[in-house]
Amino acid sequence: MIVLLNGSFGVGKTTVAKILHDSLTGSIIYNPEWAGSFLMRLPKWIELKKTGTGDFQHIELWRKSVIAGTRLYRSFARSAVIVPMTFSNRDYFDEVVIGIKSFDSELRVFCLKASLDTIKKRLVQRGTRIEDAKSEWVRRRIVECADAHRDSYFGEPVDTECCSAHDVAQEIVFRLQKPHSETYSI
Repeated sequence: MIVLLNGSFGVGKTTVAKILHDSLTGSIIYNPEWAGSFLMRLPKWIELKKTGTGDFQHIELWRKSVIAGTRLYRSFARSAVIVPMTFSNRDYFDEVVIGIKSFDSELRVFCLKASLDTIKKRLVQRGTRIEDAKSEWVRRRIVECADAHRDSYFGEPVDTECCSAHDVAQEIVFRLQKPHSETYSI
């Protein structure tokens, strides 16, 4: 089984992924952000389409690496592969979800949600200077995500507003034990 945790930057995906990993015996975490960070740091002489946007999700090679990496991790996992990611673009989301479903029909997608104010507070608590001039990209993306994630298209909604990360992880474990009814169709 693949468990994709979608949600805005600062909503708690990585923290919840770590708690889920501890709760689901034999599970592993695959964080595609590592590959994205690597691709963004490649020298300028290696041409990758859309590398100048500041968002590695625009890089087709990154989206393909998400699918290939998830497949690779799935081959080693004794249980779930937990994949924390931030998608607000439907086309990119569809591409990755369809790619993962091609080798694992048990894919579950959860979208962690919180208000914009809560997300800003969480980012500040973890040391992100969201009012800094260098943080314009983060400010723009959290607004984009807050708008996009109002739609259940991006995964089964999980409200994190007034919950601890442990409560959120527990809710996801509970839902994983129930039959899945897709709230979005791809």
